[in-house]
Amino acid sequence: MKEVRVHARAGQGAITTAGVLGSAIFKSGRYSYAFPYFGAARMGAPMNAFLRYDEKQIRLRCQVYEPDYVLIVDKTLTYGYDCFAGLKSDGVVVIDDDKENLSNYKLPQSSQKLFAVPASRIAQEVIGRPLGNTVILGAFAAATGDVELEHLLEAVAERFSAKGVVAEKNQEAVKKGFDYIKQNY
Repeated sequence: MKEVRVHARAGQGAITTAGVLGSAIFKSGRYSYAFPYFGAARMGAPMNAFLRYDEKQIRLRCQVYEPDYVLIVDKTLTYGYDCFAGLKSDGVVVIDDDKENLSNYKLPQSSQKLFAVPASRIAQEVIGRPLGNTVILGAFAAATGDVELEHLLEAVAERFSAKGVVAEKNQEAVKKGFDYIKQNY
């Protein structure tokens, strides 16, 4: 079983991120289970969303404490929280930041990998809002190879289907996140 923990602030799309990724995983024939965790329900409050996926049914229903993957939608959370806590020794982190700032982050183990993608900036250019969660999804697909880009694009189209052009722009954001990782790492 693989486990993903998403760090974001309320309103930045963490629940959507976990849900879309779960749908894409499901499209590949695997089981997935996505769920949020948050305290005070106010915009901007730190929160998490989680995803588990496996070849067999998932019965575990607790938070993810030892993730294989960590997605950080808001880099400011790394200043007050240990976003890397419990990350497995071969874990992968994808964070919304510039690649030049990678030295600002200290992973617990040298075998872990960190990928930075300027997700908010890309989202602002493509979508017109600095919500980089779909960019991070594309970056995750490129960094890990755990989900097909095609399945991710289908899941985004389904999630935003009622919003027309928003779906297309989010699909473009996914592609740009994917391409950024492929070109820069």
